[in-house]
Amino acid sequence: MLIFSIEEGTIWWHAHSDWARATVHGAIYIYPRKGESYPFPTPDEEVPIVLGEWWKSDVSDVYEEFLRNGGSPNESDAITINGQPGDLYPCSKSETFKLNVHYGKTYHLRMVNAAMNLVLFFAVSKHNLTVVGVDSAYSKPLTRDYICIAPGQTADVLLHANQEPNDYYMAARAYSSALGVAFNNGITTARIHYHENHAPNKSPSLPYLPLYNDTKAVFDYYVSIKGLNEADPYQVPTNITTHMLTTLSINTFPCPENQTCAGPNGTRLASSVNNISFENPTIDILEAYYYHIKGVYHKGLPKFPPLKFDFNAEYLPLELQIPKKGTKVAVIKFGSTVELVFQGTNLVTGIDHPMHLHGTSFFAVGYGFGNFDKHKDRKTYNLIDPPLMNTILVPKNGWASIRYRASNPGVWFVHCHLDRHLSWGMETVFIVTNGEGDAEILPPPPDMPQC
Repeated sequence: MLIFSIEEGTIWWHAHSDWARATVHGAIYIYPRKGESYPFPTPDEEVPIVLGEWWKSDVSDVYEEFLRNGGSPNESDAITINGQPGDLYPCSKSETFKLNVHYGKTYHLRMVNAAMNLVLFFAVSKHNLTVVGVDSAYSKPLTRDYICIAPGQTADVLLHANQEPNDYYMAARAYSSALGVAFNNGITTARIHYHENHAPNKSPSLPYLPLYNDTKAVFDYYVSIKGLNEADPYQVPTNITTHMLTTLSINTFPCPENQTCAGPNGTRLASSVNNISFENPTIDILEAYYYHIKGVYHKGLPKFPPLKFDFNAEYLPLELQIPKKGTKVAVIKFGSTVELVFQGTNLVTGIDHPMHLHGTSFFAVGYGFGNFDKHKDRKTYNLIDPPLMNTILVPKNGWASIRYRASNPGVWFVHCHLDRHLSWGMETVFIVTNGEGDAEILPPPPDMPQC
């Protein structure tokens, strides 16, 4: 049974076993409570738009191969909209997704980025898009000719069918900022088809999509999203009791003897949070915490970087690339007000990181480039109307800051939603302790199967 307390809008479910989520996923619609309405005019229809990636190979083979050889996974063979690559791929042209619309009506696009490793730009030719929600929280209407959506994120978007009746493309392509990292630079399409009579258009024009490396376009969009502060379930925390700053790095390990590794200079690629590359335990951490099983994990995830250096310097010593391995978690007292700053580094290569926190929504209060400066950068925070989110895109060689109240006791996964980074170790766990009364972790159901 799923229970949603503050979420409203579009969210999604997905697998978290290896790379099964490439195909095991779906959208969830959370409607307004009985007697309440949307904070925008009720759309005429709603349509799921799920963006994804597709490989010719079995995705489990892709996963196993890159973990075996220590390199990067093969890039996908196609980007998809609702499971189809679109008209630019002749093999799928007959099955390209088509959205039939009536002139003058408004369509609620319930969007999910289920791609494994791609931040995506999305647009509809000659139509503006109005974003009214992100990550199952409504936001102030934001009208743009394109949007950006990171893996793991959802968006509620209104499409007004107000153009001359014809056929139009919706399209998506990747945003990728890392130098020397291969990615799928193709374009996926679907069709908007007006019911009203019009001359057949066999070749609709493609919409404007920013260039694959247009970081400015990405963060101009994200900083423009504003929350419905009057409707938020709680206010933005200002009296912070728990400060955390975590570095996010791509790393390398030396290649074991008698092996050939496909990472830089014959190494094995890895990744880390505060210089710790997470090792998955053989027993579930939630089970170990609930039943007080010792030796499964260790408390003491650093709340600040254990290695201090110019995180975004162009040239960094090679010895900084090797992280420590461990199963370390952070324990957070129930009711704490948390400020967590994600700091990107330029180790191996700088790249954006969509960081996702399970178990709670947070306020995305700030973004910036370079090294976070607590004295200067906090002055730039939006503490008036930041959006509620559960996944935040951390800029390449930059930082992103979130605030929230730890009011949901439990054992919560924190990870990068670029799944190759997750697979290399860019993950950790936050344990929120029990509060009083009903604010406690529920016991496992009596019929819960054994692992």
